[in-house]
Amino acid sequence: SSPACFPRRPARAGEGCARMADFSGGSMSSGGGSMAGMGADLGTLDEPVTETIMRDLRMVGNKMLCVLNPRKANMQTLKNWDLWGPLVLCLTLATLLSWFAPYEQKSLVFASVFVIVCCGATVVTVNALLLGGNISFFQSVCVLGYCIFPLNIASVICLIGGPLIWRLAVVAVCFFWSTSASLGFMGELVPTNRRALAVYPLFLFYTSIGWLILIAARTSPYS
Repeated sequence: SSPACFPRRPARAGEGCARMADFSGGSMSSGGGSMAGMGADLGTLDEPVTETIMRDLRMVGNKMLCVLNPRKANMQTLKNWDLWGPLVLCLTLATLLSWFAPYEQKSLVFASVFVIVCCGATVVTVNALLLGGNISFFQSVCVLGYCIFPLNIASVICLIGGPLIWRLAVVAVCFFWSTSASLGFMGELVPTNRRALAVYPLFLFYTSIGWLILIAARTSPYS
């Protein structure tokens, strides 16, 4: 007789569960391995918070080293932009300059530094983009923000005290340091025939910050 004449034996519950377990186990083992590999490469949700913080701090430190030594810096390091470093440097500079300001002017000095840094970086970035610069908005803001690091050092030295000539020399050196570092990164991204137009806003940007440092140093009790 034909096998179709016999009714099919109903599957037992244990057999069905075993088959489902075999099927799911096989698919999950192969798929799970690939997903685990993707997670290790693309995701950081499972890493400890301390490891995430230390990785970000190392990233900020590497970018500051690029600014301190722009000749040996890797351009790709600052192309991988972040805003944590510029924000910390801007807040540090504003705090330092407002610390020794007269009590009634502390808020004004802090706000002025913050606005000048933020608006100045924005204006310089928009100018570079209008000149045909091959850079994104946040990459430019990141570079300009990190390049105020030498001026942060100048603010600490000037607020400690010293003669006027000494403070002028310190601010001048750190001003040229910041300007040359930013030009080293921004100059490669702006067309050669338009670099002079990109240099002028940079010059005004860092000059205004240096001038604020000299004014704040005059009110320092250590000067």
